[in-house]
Amino acid sequence: MITENEGFYWLTTEHTAYGFQVLETGHLEHLYYGPKIRVKDPSALSEKCAFGLGNTIAYDAAHENLSLENMRLEMSSYGKGDIREPFVEITYADGSFSSDFKFDHADIMEEKEAYETLPGSYATEEEGVEQLTVVLKEQASPVYLELHYYVYEKSDVITRSAKLCNEGDTPIRLRRLLSTQLDFSDHDYVVSDFHGGWAREMERTDTRITAGKFVNASYTGGSSSRANPFLMLSRENTTEETGLCYGMNLIYSGNHYTAVEVGSFGKTRVVMGINPQSFCFHLEPKKTFEAPEAVMTVSADGFGGMSRNMQYFVQEHIIRGEWKKKERPVLLNSWEAAYFDINEKKLLKLAKAGKEAGIELFVMDDGWFGERKDDKRSLGDWEADKKKLPDGVRGLADKINALGLSFGIWVEPEMVNVDSDCYRAHPDWAMDIPGREHSEGRNQRVLDLANPEVVDYIIEKMTALFSGANISYVKWDMNRIFSDCYSKYLGHERQGETAHRYMTGLYHVMKTLTERFPHILFEGCAAGGNRFDLGILSYFPQIWASDNTDAVCRLAIQTGYSYGYPLSAVSAHVSACPNHQTLRVTPLPTRYHVAAFGVLGYECNFCELNKEEFLEIKRQIAEYKKWRQVLQFGRMYRGRQDNLYEWTAVSEDQKAAVGMLAQKLTAANAPYARYHAAGLAPEKCYHFYNQPMKHDIREFGDLINTAAPIHIRKDSFIHHAVAKFVKMDGETEDYLVYGDGLMQAGVNLKQAFSATGYNSEVRYFPDFASRMYFMEEQDESGVL
Repeated sequence: MITENEGFYWLTTEHTAYGFQVLETGHLEHLYYGPKIRVKDPSALSEKCAFGLGNTIAYDAAHENLSLENMRLEMSSYGKGDIREPFVEITYADGSFSSDFKFDHADIMEEKEAYETLPGSYATEEEGVEQLTVVLKEQASPVYLELHYYVYEKSDVITRSAKLCNEGDTPIRLRRLLSTQLDFSDHDYVVSDFHGGWAREMERTDTRITAGKFVNASYTGGSSSRANPFLMLSRENTTEETGLCYGMNLIYSGNHYTAVEVGSFGKTRVVMGINPQSFCFHLEPKKTFEAPEAVMTVSADGFGGMSRNMQYFVQEHIIRGEWKKKERPVLLNSWEAAYFDINEKKLLKLAKAGKEAGIELFVMDDGWFGERKDDKRSLGDWEADKKKLPDGVRGLADKINALGLSFGIWVEPEMVNVDSDCYRAHPDWAMDIPGREHSEGRNQRVLDLANPEVVDYIIEKMTALFSGANISYVKWDMNRIFSDCYSKYLGHERQGETAHRYMTGLYHVMKTLTERFPHILFEGCAAGGNRFDLGILSYFPQIWASDNTDAVCRLAIQTGYSYGYPLSAVSAHVSACPNHQTLRVTPLPTRYHVAAFGVLGYECNFCELNKEEFLEIKRQIAEYKKWRQVLQFGRMYRGRQDNLYEWTAVSEDQKAAVGMLAQKLTAANAPYARYHAAGLAPEKCYHFYNQPMKHDIREFGDLINTAAPIHIRKDSFIHHAVAKFVKMDGETEDYLVYGDGLMQAGVNLKQAFSATGYNSEVRYFPDFASRMYFMEEQDESGVL
């Protein structure tokens, strides 16, 4: 709800409130953002300024007591005394760069205006959105700044964006226009951001900010695996379920920037938006520039409360289209099974094995087009290699469909190899600097999507491909970051616009293709999670979380994503061991348990699995299909996150849940463990159980001799022969428990192996072991 009273604006959701007011000078003073409160007299929240402070700048002669450096503001600029991080920076026609934006007027609307070039959040039938637009005028020039606020009551989310309008007769240069600004009256916050790199995405880092400036930014051309745009702000004593926690994200896929600065008076400012580094937008008279939308939420229920706000909001108001809440198929991808060495015969053999195991979608990855023998050639030439696919993509798709499988394909449309017909015909389409040697990444160059001709080419080629065969799924990849970022289309005076215009060009491509092919399930990918953000999710409902499929690494990676993104957005695969990225060997059940918390797929060679592995995968797929509604669209709750990881996914109606307990390294004589559920209905009774496992006797080494009637040498022929017929029974957990008991007391699990004996009452839980637990609402008859 949005209310206004004599220049005081109050925005409320079910559990949060946000307020600001128009000062006598015309500036906007931020008053509050946090858990919901009631306000009788706004002046109780305003800054008290009796005299100027030290060597600060007085705003003007009529307000010598007021320094903008000490004020909490809704937006800021340089030149009039505020020396902290600015919201907007402009160079005017006379070369000056001081700006002074003051309140002009405001409008409250019951619906949200659409963006022209950028994706944004949207209202649904279940939850509408109110919009507040505050218009500020620059005092020395005909430039207007619109601050947009969007309120989602049920989601406990407020989003912000901005638009700059040049109503003058001369151009201006926009050096920075951010999306949101939050000024707090105190400091000593902990900033949690998510850094990493290729195969190491979403590593949470906590930094306590008591003075100075902290920056989380990307300058890669994409939102980046190095620094995801999502971050959290909390207090030092905040826990998973208690304490104050703010969450912020940006609906943008390009270079982003967030700064958290503590000024000289102990106040904290947070700004978020497009990275101003190398950004300069030439704004002609009567033209406007839109900043992307920033998403904000706050919860008094810790990281978990904030996360569930964000997860719900993204699922309901960012992801859209036919696949928004449609169950995603279990897929088999050819990449790690064959890499570039593919042909129709090999792919069909792999697909047949997948069909037998229960796979629903077969995906042909890289290597199918042009002369694509490796990553050095043919990007940009989207025609099938007839030596590999004699009947083309359509022929293979028809044969895959005849097996009873849907067909998917890999593309990387934003890229080009120098060794390609596309580059030879249009070298000017590649982003590189004329006359300079280009610094290449993965043997490819970035196509210039700031050029409308390139945008049209990609739309044309992909339309021909997607309409030329029965394609149900597209993996859209982007395998390098930007270097020598230069658009030959824009010319030398507008190069500061290149990165942003690339992104708006990409959004046009994605919007056009997803509207033309609404039935296709598009999955975003950028060398894994190099572009895992809300901008991509506005068009593609899921994103490949990481090229790293190692289950142990994925525990941390997928935990990181869970803070700001829903399970349905996270694509995860079971792959072979030793793992292709780390060479680690992990149990097949663990690989499945981790990958199941999201959109499950497989990437190993089904044709080379032994019988036991094949049957285990077949069982896994059947189990996942039964529980996929919970695992793809349930609310995600995190428990422990150290050596033991504890996850729970809970259905929206709280009638069903799936839990997982996974261990990195075992410890000697540590037999006792407890699983705590979360998010259940306290009053409901649940059937809590696991699927009993069988363990290979070879995993016990020569300990088998403590029970065998004859001595069996480890790894001998007899050892392997016995293992074919003798399995060790795993433990069974089976209880009726109330929701409050599962959450508060937990379930004491069967004793883990501690070198004193083993039977079916002992939990075999070595390094990298895991268990999955199921909870279903039950009739209370006979329950104490």
